[in-house]
Amino acid sequence: TYIGSLLVSVNPYQELDIYTVTQMQLYRGVNFFELPPHLYAIADNAYRVMCNEYNNHFILISGESGAGKTEASKKILQYYAVTCPTTEQLQTVRDRLLLSNPVLEAFGNAKTLRNDNSSRFGKYMDIQFDFKGAPVGGHILSYLIEKSRVVHQNHGERNFHIFYQLLEGGDKDLLCWLGLERNPQKYAYLIQ
Repeated sequence: TYIGSLLVSVNPYQELDIYTVTQMQLYRGVNFFELPPHLYAIADNAYRVMCNEYNNHFILISGESGAGKTEASKKILQYYAVTCPTTEQLQTVRDRLLLSNPVLEAFGNAKTLRNDNSSRFGKYMDIQFDFKGAPVGGHILSYLIEKSRVVHQNHGERNFHIFYQLLEGGDKDLLCWLGLERNPQKYAYLIQ
């Protein structure tokens, strides 16, 4: 549903055919309420208003665990990659922002009661556009991790994935150098 310029997005927990290049073209340059609500409508509206008013705009993505916030941010980046004026710089910016997500997720995702791979972090992604509307840069300005997850998990939840991955796949010499043992049951913070 549209509520003003706000889109309420719900994760259907199944793959839907609504994030295609065809859908991107459908929502490109269309007035805000002409088509059914869609993430691409929000992305396109923010982009067009920014270009017309020469003013900064933002898209705030918020929701509870498992709502699809990380996926929504990826879809917005993909939308801009397809619909904005294409430059070699655009491909570099898009790739860096999209490819940084798995690294951030490895260090900031954990198992919760609702989601086996829940982002336990927040980030502020910034994309800079030139006066023609072409993306020319981007970076992640802040990365806020849920530090309480390190020392406490609810029953049935796990600490950050990266620690388990390090114990499972880390080279023996690396683990020795870090003073770690491969068995996660040896760590009080992991077996609560």
